[in-house]
Amino acid sequence: MYSLREVNPMLRGIRVSPQWALQRRSEQITALLQQVLSVCLYPELLHDDTLPVDVRQRAQRLLGECDGGSVGSYTDSCGLPHVQRSVAEFITGRDGGVPSYPHNIFISAGSQTALKVMLKLLVRGKGVSQTGVLTPQPCPHTLPMLLEEVGAVLVPYQLSEEQGWALEPGELHRALTASRGHCRPRALYISNPGIPTGHVQSRKSIEWVIQFAAEERLFLLVNEVYQDCVYGEGMEFMSYKRVLFEMGQQYSEMVELASFHSISNGIMGECGLRAGYMELVNVDPAVMVFAKTLLCTDINAPVIGQIALEIMVNPPRPGDPSHSKYTQEILTNRITLAQNAQRAWEFLIGLPGVSCQPVTGGIFIYPRLSLPPEAVEQARSDGLEADVLYSQSLLDKEGVCVGAGCEQREDKYHIRLCVLTPSATLEKVLACLGSFHLHFLDQFSQHA
Repeated sequence: MYSLREVNPMLRGIRVSPQWALQRRSEQITALLQQVLSVCLYPELLHDDTLPVDVRQRAQRLLGECDGGSVGSYTDSCGLPHVQRSVAEFITGRDGGVPSYPHNIFISAGSQTALKVMLKLLVRGKGVSQTGVLTPQPCPHTLPMLLEEVGAVLVPYQLSEEQGWALEPGELHRALTASRGHCRPRALYISNPGIPTGHVQSRKSIEWVIQFAAEERLFLLVNEVYQDCVYGEGMEFMSYKRVLFEMGQQYSEMVELASFHSISNGIMGECGLRAGYMELVNVDPAVMVFAKTLLCTDINAPVIGQIALEIMVNPPRPGDPSHSKYTQEILTNRITLAQNAQRAWEFLIGLPGVSCQPVTGGIFIYPRLSLPPEAVEQARSDGLEADVLYSQSLLDKEGVCVGAGCEQREDKYHIRLCVLTPSATLEKVLACLGSFHLHFLDQFSQHA
């Protein structure tokens, strides 16, 4: 199991730059979201004819779903029923008609809150019977801490960098076998598109993972928060639930699955509003009751966040006054993200001592650093990993915030760079990064 002492060094290089965060958000939010939230917060705007009629109608409908007609009231712990229905309809449409039901949808204050609920339900035992969770390496940087918090054992499986960070079947078998005698694996965590690798799984890969989970009786925890951020040529997002149900009853009625999505990530990017959803599949009704009970500890997800979530899953339709503008804004965001990912990749592979797999989805690019031995030695003497030293130095000298690598492997050094930002900001970041990188290499080469 990871200890906090092992995890903390990974976090020292990922402080957020407030100015950068503000620049990103100001160009990310859509006019529709601003307008609907404004009306919900100040209902007098329902009578403002300068706002599109569909904006006012949507706001009036959402306010009608709130107790007392106010976003200041509590909702059901699982979310507004109207939002649950909208999410279920979105999933059904996304998955080609595979049905989704509102009672299986749990609205939470972000996907991490829902994941924590499921882990609490799964974790039990001590010693060799303690629950293990098969976890990709690299993985989301907060996941190791979350697993430790709930008392789960992190069972690492390595993604293949040489294959574009793909999941190789034999690696899951290896990780599972290696864990026996140390814990009892009960769950398999997947992120698709990968965080922070940007890898998008093929249908064949998803089918194999589902077969593996069925054979080993593992609960699938699937993070799909970047499902609307797939831009690789010939790539498309395929949900685990859709593939599961298209594999036939042998799997669709057996494999337990929790999938997660959020407004915090991807094209919406509204992390401060705090809302996401979890859909549970093939979970015992008695367990569903406990999931709802655990969500009650947070009372309910912020109502404003739930409204933003409803807009994400139920955007304006053709013929609505806001449809054209909303569609153009989303398209612009997607094009910018794809162009940023390509631009960052081309720049990074041009730097000495840097290699990088192309990204096909998500908002991060994850280059590998070949650092001078002197830099590695300096980091060790400081009690750091070399990529943490690199990230901290970059932040201190240039004011550029990147994350250090998420793996627990010696001599594997990476940084995590977010490309969901205005293109002009990205160009400034890359210029600073390039200048710093050359200076960093030269600085430690002179120490040889």
